[in-house]
Amino acid sequence: MKPRCKGKGSEAKASADPMSKIVSQLHSSLIRSEPRGLLLSRNVLIEADAELSYLFNRARFGQSRITSQEEKQWFQLEMEEAFYLCFSLECLKVIGKDGSIKRLQYGVDFIAYRHLPALIHSEYAVLALSKGDNELNGRLRVWSDVHCTVCLCGSVAKTLLVLFVDSNSQGTSSPSCLEHYTVEEETITRWNPEQSREDETSLRNQT
Repeated sequence: MKPRCKGKGSEAKASADPMSKIVSQLHSSLIRSEPRGLLLSRNVLIEADAELSYLFNRARFGQSRITSQEEKQWFQLEMEEAFYLCFSLECLKVIGKDGSIKRLQYGVDFIAYRHLPALIHSEYAVLALSKGDNELNGRLRVWSDVHCTVCLCGSVAKTLLVLFVDSNSQGTSSPSCLEHYTVEEETITRWNPEQSREDETSLRNQT
């Protein structure tokens, strides 16, 4: 499905300045500045200079917090954002210990964008489930939940993307266990009779 752009010229702007380039610039700046994130309750605070503040805003990471310091600014990151910077990009160290919670939107765990939210609408509504029949899987167990979730996603022009995370019997005592995890992706959409007829016709022509 082609991304739905916001406004005239948004597609060209997004193509000329891809999100991967912006994140790469943010990564380089974090490596140079070596910031320490302060873990407070359910968020991580980072002190940022002018360059890092600019890149955080461009990449849509965190929310700025106004202070009396003109040259320094604090950014408040969600747990998922801080985790990505720590263990995927390896460019942030976090001080402190605490728990974390998920943020729900559209009845799912995350929404996925191809580019900046200011330019393009999100394409996927994402549910992350533990693979297997255990107490961590409270979603999509009955048809009514599947139907309601798919209808809600369809009403906001999102495709439901379900991620089944398999720990492969690894413990969770250290982030290094993630190297052994596997993730299966499945998209769930409403049945389209017209598309089904096209698929059947194509199959008959092949046989």
